[in-house]
Amino acid sequence: MKMLNAALLILYPVAWVAPMIETRVFWLLGGGQISLLGGLQTLWSESWPLACLVALLAVIMPYAKVVLTQLAYHRPMPLIGQALPWIARLSMADIFLIALYIVLAKGIAGASVTPQWGLWLFTGCVLLSLWISWRKT
Repeated sequence: MKMLNAALLILYPVAWVAPMIETRVFWLLGGGQISLLGGLQTLWSESWPLACLVALLAVIMPYAKVVLTQLAYHRPMPLIGQALPWIARLSMADIFLIALYIVLAKGIAGASVTPQWGLWLFTGCVLLSLWISWRKT
């Protein structure tokens, strides 16, 4: 378990820069691949409060959960054990947001959204982290 959790310390940053979705707008013949960090940069220019919320749910909370779990393996602390389930719930919210974005974008006429390997990696990281914290408590 310790090794799997430690691997997440490396896999999360890879997932943040990996292409999560590919968009195509047929009537413009444009599109491209969007990563989590790239999407946050774009969102920052549109709505910085929403970008901060997404950064909290998609970057800070999941990574904090992995770090706290790793610390709990080395020095058990009751407060960390109580906080992990709440942090885990918040770190799952971003998967819902990405899924909602895909559904909404597919509803736009002439648009196509395809999940890429980064979305699967990121989802796997979140689920593995959730499973590790469940096994830890």
